[in-house]
Amino acid sequence: MRRHTSRNAGTKSAALAAAFVAMLMVVMPREALAGALVDAARQAEDKAAAGDVTGAYDTIRDAFGSFAMDLPFTVGKAVFVTEKPKAYGAYAAKADNSFEPGEPLITYVELIGLKWKPVGKGLQQSNFTVDFEISEPGGKVLANQKNFGEFTFTGFVRNQEIFTHLTLDVTGADPGDYVIKYTVNDNVGKHFAAFEQPFTIKAK
Repeated sequence: MRRHTSRNAGTKSAALAAAFVAMLMVVMPREALAGALVDAARQAEDKAAAGDVTGAYDTIRDAFGSFAMDLPFTVGKAVFVTEKPKAYGAYAAKADNSFEPGEPLITYVELIGLKWKPVGKGLQQSNFTVDFEISEPGGKVLANQKNFGEFTFTGFVRNQEIFTHLTLDVTGADPGDYVIKYTVNDNVGKHFAAFEQPFTIKAK
């Protein structure tokens, strides 16, 4: 009995094999990294039990820094606030998305998976820029700007509590509903993450 294999079947098999190999290339390093995080937690517990509090903290912090850099670049939180935030997680959220005429739009933003690079003398650095686009709810773009803001963080540790605030002046805009879209560009990791915020400008 002869066995017939079509070209399509061979192509599908090759595609499945390629997909499986690609999956292994993506999944295995992350599993290894997750294992490294577990190992670091055990080491930190041992150091803490031995009274080495600083060593325990440094161990888990460094391991989490490596773990976070392997995560996809993401906007973890983006909310309208009533004033400039005081620190990471320290902000006054606006009750709604309605603004008085001339009131600035202030957005508190937290980032996840921001990449860092060594810049010498033991220092690490991250850098990102922000673009914005304002449109009508139907999609018509009214205004936009590339590199609306640029932010650089430099330090001896890969800080994971990264936040910023974005302030936009929409004085002169007509009352009505709008959508603002921010795009955050990780210039070290060469990735971007975008988010949208509907808002309303009240009538006078």
